[in-house]
Amino acid sequence: MDEVRSSLAESFSLAHGGLVDRLGARLGRLARTPAQVMRRALFATVVTWVPLLILSQVEDLAFGTAVTVTFLRDFAVNARFLVALPILILAEPTIDRWWRTLVLEFPRSGLISHAELGSFEAVIERITRLRDRLLPDAALLVAALAPSFLIKTELLMTGASNWHVLGGELSLAGWWFDLVSTPFFRFLLLRWVWRMCLWTLFMWRVSRIKLHLAPAHTDLAAGLGFLSEGQRAFDSIVFAGGVVVAGQVVNAIAYEGATLSSVQFIMLAYALLAMTFLVAPLLVVAPVLWKVKKKACLEFGALVTQHDQLFDAKWIRGQRSPEDVILGNADASSLADLGAAFTVVKQMRIVPIDKPTLISLTVAAGLPMVPVVLFATPANELIGAVLKMLA
Repeated sequence: MDEVRSSLAESFSLAHGGLVDRLGARLGRLARTPAQVMRRALFATVVTWVPLLILSQVEDLAFGTAVTVTFLRDFAVNARFLVALPILILAEPTIDRWWRTLVLEFPRSGLISHAELGSFEAVIERITRLRDRLLPDAALLVAALAPSFLIKTELLMTGASNWHVLGGELSLAGWWFDLVSTPFFRFLLLRWVWRMCLWTLFMWRVSRIKLHLAPAHTDLAAGLGFLSEGQRAFDSIVFAGGVVVAGQVVNAIAYEGATLSSVQFIMLAYALLAMTFLVAPLLVVAPVLWKVKKKACLEFGALVTQHDQLFDAKWIRGQRSPEDVILGNADASSLADLGAAFTVVKQMRIVPIDKPTLISLTVAAGLPMVPVVLFATPANELIGAVLKMLA
């Protein structure tokens, strides 16, 4: 069988295009080398975090005792702009390469035949056109800016005096935080949400093409098991979101009198939300896999029954020639092979995600919460817990 190739699949990208790329092209800043991506991450930190430090220092709010939460003691803000924000930028090339690899796997693995290549490329073109529209990016900008005019306090920070406000009004750093730093971060985060929506739409449309699925495939997903591996690339995005939530929770514990038990729902809710959001692109193929599994169970069941009846008649009831011996006979081998194939069909998953991927995403979501637990747990309780584990 000739390998199916697609130039559109080879150039597939969800990270390119849109308003940001057009502006980057005009400014001559569109290169995506590792060094260039690193410079963009550094630039983002300089724009969002450095002015906050300078402006808060101008009004003696960077450190000291003027307010309860000085800028340098604000866990949430520093975690957001020094850790999470660079990750959102640095993760882009890796995840985009993974998306391209997954798209290329459809024709390469034979899931897409020459007859269906046109339909497959039509899906790619449609998603690319949607990616390149200016309206989505414009809507993301509005969504990133709007909360700054509606909400004047940080989540979980409602009572403690902080560097955002000076004399009842927004401080200089507070203005920059509301109008520049936070919208910048929100926009980057919302762009990842938009890209995930595009990827989910791509998966939904591709699943409606006549894919050459193999229900007896050993990946237990009819040949779509490779999609699960691709979701692990989002560990970094899940971790970045966890860092933001963890920072907010530590602020609430340190300055608002919250306890670990009172904020555990927020941490669990984030983990569940992140998992659901990342599994969503794989959920859209579930109806197709369900139909394939249902049909295959009937077909393989009938085939196994037919084969077993013939085997029984020949080897159990003695309807064979005297020269036939069962040892090394192909009949016994085919019986075992067919039985194994039917077992694979029965175990086939209708959502192509495996346990290692779920564990990986769970660890990425939970890892930023470890410092929260350590921060909120008294030292004597931590030592006691460690000693119990070692006992």
